[in-house]
Amino acid sequence: MNLNEKKRDVAREICRKYNVTLGVDALRAFADVLQPVKLLRGRNVVEEGQVCECMYYVEKGLVLQHYKKNGSSVTEHISCEGDIVVCIESFFQVEPSRIVVTMLEPSILYAIPRVPMLELARQSFEICNMIFRIYAHSLIVSQRKADVLRFETAKERYLRTLQETPEIIRRAPLHYVASFLQMTPETLSRVRSQVTDEMQKLAESKDKEEGKKESGAM
Repeated sequence: MNLNEKKRDVAREICRKYNVTLGVDALRAFADVLQPVKLLRGRNVVEEGQVCECMYYVEKGLVLQHYKKNGSSVTEHISCEGDIVVCIESFFQVEPSRIVVTMLEPSILYAIPRVPMLELARQSFEICNMIFRIYAHSLIVSQRKADVLRFETAKERYLRTLQETPEIIRRAPLHYVASFLQMTPETLSRVRSQVTDEMQKLAESKDKEEGKKESGAM
């Protein structure tokens, strides 16, 4: 598969993610602006103080958005395959980012540069609609996170993340996950152990019930 074919496949993946249908010409034009970026673990694609000029579609890898507060790193978000990463304030306002974007794993991203993307949006209602859906999704995710942190307990936050984005729990280092969920690593370890014990007991109880049913049927 050559690069142009791969870029069109990625463009289709993005359209499916946001439930958008592009015509042949619009899809080709969108694919043409995509720029593949390969980064090793620990490398940054956006630095503090740098303007975020692109959105990034994660084809492969795990991506951390974080910032410094009182000398410590605070996790803003963790993204994996199929997500779009953007430092939204810097991207919209064209101003230096306070957020750093770092690879937690070797990653393949596809950059969607702001200037050519907006130029396409002026020419194509289909692409304008797709961009609107990407923006709307990003804002909804931010609002949901704020609501979760405001109203849910540590255990509820962990269970929600385990259900909705299990890859983050499975692949990200514990201290980044703890910061993302706004709890200490010690609290996260305690909650995770409690949830694991409860799930194990539930599974054992279910096995016993199934065993009784099988015995009764014989």
